[in-house]
Amino acid sequence: MGVYEELQARGLLAQLTDADRIRDMINAGKATFYIGFDPTADSLHVGHFMALCLMKRLQMAGNKPIALLGGGTGMVGDPSGRTDSRPMMTPEVIQHNCDCFQKQMSRFIEFGEGKARIVNNADWLLDLNYVNLLREVGTCFSVNEMLRAECYKQRWEKGLTFFEFNYMIMQAYDFYQLYQRFGCQMEFGGDDQWSNMLAGRELIRRKLGRDDSEAMTITLLTNSEGKKMGKTAKGAVWLDPDKTSPYDFYQYWRNVGDADVIKCMKLLTFIPLEQIDEYAKKEGQELNAVKEVLAYELTKMVHGEEEAKHAQEGARKLFAAGGADTEHLEAVKLDPASFRDSKIDLIGALVAAKLVTNRSEGRRAIEQGGVMVDEEKVTDVHAVLDDEKLKKDGIVLRRGKKKFAKVAL
Repeated sequence: MGVYEELQARGLLAQLTDADRIRDMINAGKATFYIGFDPTADSLHVGHFMALCLMKRLQMAGNKPIALLGGGTGMVGDPSGRTDSRPMMTPEVIQHNCDCFQKQMSRFIEFGEGKARIVNNADWLLDLNYVNLLREVGTCFSVNEMLRAECYKQRWEKGLTFFEFNYMIMQAYDFYQLYQRFGCQMEFGGDDQWSNMLAGRELIRRKLGRDDSEAMTITLLTNSEGKKMGKTAKGAVWLDPDKTSPYDFYQYWRNVGDADVIKCMKLLTFIPLEQIDEYAKKEGQELNAVKEVLAYELTKMVHGEEEAKHAQEGARKLFAAGGADTEHLEAVKLDPASFRDSKIDLIGALVAAKLVTNRSEGRRAIEQGGVMVDEEKVTDVHAVLDDEKLKKDGIVLRRGKKKFAKVAL
């Protein structure tokens, strides 16, 4: 099985152009491709992790990845998949985020001469003369076609600024520049990027001539699962251990839904497909062991083997002891000043610990008997936590059978 066929078997390909050329180039290890990462935060998250795994798979097969940091596009913000405008970041924040991304990427991708590249689109976007850009690039785009793009349609009700409207042109120009500078033939990205990616392909063909044989090999692949994995009801799952601890990262994957465990294993791990097919035969309680494998493998990839072992042992002790052994849990720090009358009420602590998304949900969970404080069921929605315990050892909250959190002052 070639690497292209493996990508198909793992469910990593959604939409693509020039399928035969893609297959031949990837399987021969002759593709130079890029994936863009806009620095909207100071850490990559799980959605980015899928892209990094894809880059690693292709690099292992001899292909050359380009990780494109959006130091320039980050100045505008991608409207794709959003119902409102992104907050505008300062150049200093954008650069800091780019530096954080680069450090994290280096743990997964091998960069260096003849290997992968890290490139920042600020190198060509920030020095552009806008009038020259309109003359040289703007003439290649039809406003009618741009307005039909799904990423813009989603914003009609709340409004789309002209500022954001330029994002498609900027991303297209990235592809053109990477093709010219590094011979990049492919762009990978999520399904929400499809219109932007097609725009880049078309720009190259228009600028270089429709009959240019090399330009005609430009190919695109997309996948829609990354952003779905990137967020949970609690918010983003980060790769930075200071934002999502190794234990919480492990628990996220340990608690993935039964219907998703095999899909996640195919998309994100390097476990052979034959072995995954065997795991797929498991049902009921046997799936818990498969989830442990998934959680361990991904935690090891992101945080190292020692942290993965520690997280796995801690999780097993927690469940085996019915939640009594909680030494490994990192405490969520509570600020009394943020609570009413400086009294830390149980509902507020549940929200702070992200065991519920809001106070209404917390109230319902308590009323339904689904909340325990240090393994004692609490049904009083007005309950407050013991200050002395919070100061000394912390208090363990549990919602249902699987969701635990320690809180402390």
